[in-house]
Amino acid sequence: MTLLRIATRKSPLALWQSEHVAARLRVAHPGLEVVLVPMSTRGDEVLDRSLAAIGGKGLFLKELEIAMQRGEADCAVHSLKDVPMVLEPGFALPAILARADHADAFVSNRFADLEALPQGAVVGTSSLRRQAQLRARRPDLVLRDLRGNVNTRLAKLDAGEYDAIVLACAGLSRLGFDERIRARLDAPAWLPAPAQGAIAIECRDDAPDVHEMCRALDDDTTRMCTEAERAMNRALHGSCHVPVAAFARREGTQLDLQGLVGSASDGRLVRAAAEGASPEALGLEVAHRLLAQGARALIDAEVQ
Repeated sequence: MTLLRIATRKSPLALWQSEHVAARLRVAHPGLEVVLVPMSTRGDEVLDRSLAAIGGKGLFLKELEIAMQRGEADCAVHSLKDVPMVLEPGFALPAILARADHADAFVSNRFADLEALPQGAVVGTSSLRRQAQLRARRPDLVLRDLRGNVNTRLAKLDAGEYDAIVLACAGLSRLGFDERIRARLDAPAWLPAPAQGAIAIECRDDAPDVHEMCRALDDDTTRMCTEAERAMNRALHGSCHVPVAAFARREGTQLDLQGLVGSASDGRLVRAAAEGASPEALGLEVAHRLLAQGARALIDAEVQ
């Protein structure tokens, strides 16, 4: 195999991530030609409604998967946090790259951090997970939806539509916007989306040559941690319809997983944590602990 075609969304962040993967693959496999196949997805095109309202994060993957099925691309690059907990039949994730910054970023032109915001300040985010944690910390804030790519969201903040917005640190850093991060919202007080900060490569499960090429970029620690986070989310039947957060750290052969389920409407939070060696078993354990504390009622309330 001398040519690898990567299907990618057209947003600046998606293109950065795909070119990053392409560059890594060229280094790992000298002589390999890697080209990007940019395409638009429904998740990128419908910006006037929340992701939960239009069908969830899987909308970012569908067109890319169709391109692979048609033979128009060999693999696709995704933010792992956007990949559904259960892949479509016929697809696999041969590589999960080393994780970048997992935390959320508090971004504001006038205020240093969340606590510095005045009573009733307007904060932009469409993430139910972020909304739940914001309401828990600052129930006085006015939360407004914020869709679009990173550049679009920053432009809306700069136009004065919001007093602050919350974005992922990794996305800002990848696009050269480190200076826009006023404060990091980090574990254990604030938990990210499952697998936030990690990039994954998806391909058809009947393409062993592609698997072998991509596997060179797989990071074992990131895979273990994100598998635990995604296993917890899967056990809770979490999606962008439900405020679920998770973050795992690896210490030797052990993983420490923290999980959270919240209510975006009133800021109620349920938290649980556990340690273990098996990502799947650990994810299930933390999910069971969350459910034992009443997480099911919060999940059902958000889905209705």
